[in-house]
Amino acid sequence: MAKPMKHQQFQSCYHHWVGQQRLDLDELLQALTHYPNDPDYLKLITNKTISHFESYSNAQAQLAKHDGPSFMAPTWGSTFENSFLWIGGCRPSLIIRLAYALCGSQLNAHISENQTWEPREISSSQLRKIDELQVKTMKDEDKLSSREMIADEPLVLLANQRQEAGEANRDEVVDKAMDSHALDLYNVLIEADQLRLNTLKGMIDILTPLQAVEFLVAAKKLHLSLHEWSKRRDVRMGITHLLNGDNPSSSSDPPPEPSEPPPPEP
Repeated sequence: MAKPMKHQQFQSCYHHWVGQQRLDLDELLQALTHYPNDPDYLKLITNKTISHFESYSNAQAQLAKHDGPSFMAPTWGSTFENSFLWIGGCRPSLIIRLAYALCGSQLNAHISENQTWEPREISSSQLRKIDELQVKTMKDEDKLSSREMIADEPLVLLANQRQEAGEANRDEVVDKAMDSHALDLYNVLIEADQLRLNTLKGMIDILTPLQAVEFLVAAKKLHLSLHEWSKRRDVRMGITHLLNGDNPSSSSDPPPEPSEPPPPEP
């Protein structure tokens, strides 16, 4: 069972990630503004952004060892955000649906306000690869969803085991079943995080360097906007535990040097 200090670390890890996303968004927007024709620099910024997501996933994995179930319904997330969770995070297929929306296949009004792609910029070859990535990702999602259901089995059997254990050993039986369930959820969470990362990397590999940066900008804006909207909704509902969160983090690694100097300030 996680101690209160661990739960503070869980919350701090998430809020650090939200702050890091704001910093990443600023760098991505700077890259789009100043270096749209520098593919090498765009690749460096993209790789840096993905490395931050990978670092967050690794940090979350280390913390989840102590209490996997906490990451399935985190107390540090807003209620509206938590309603979208799939095994501790967003569905990997959401990455692909966002790409479809941005290239015009599934136009969403909220996303299209900040749309930077035009449908003609995505080639038929790219769309075919995105379709293939979607099929694979959804199959992997289904497998993990089944794994999550199987992880519930120790709890399903718990009622019968408690009756058989007798009064003296009932607490021990319950603790053992809960620990087994927590470990199973942790293992599923690790695989889900890996699927999220693999899907993101797969999408970036399909896109051109400029498209990749534009895609990451849209993804960051969507997540950060949803986070802020959800916090405001919780405040209206009288749920105020998130008011002091999300202190912006400071990235320890500077942005990579571009291959051309920035244009002079107007």
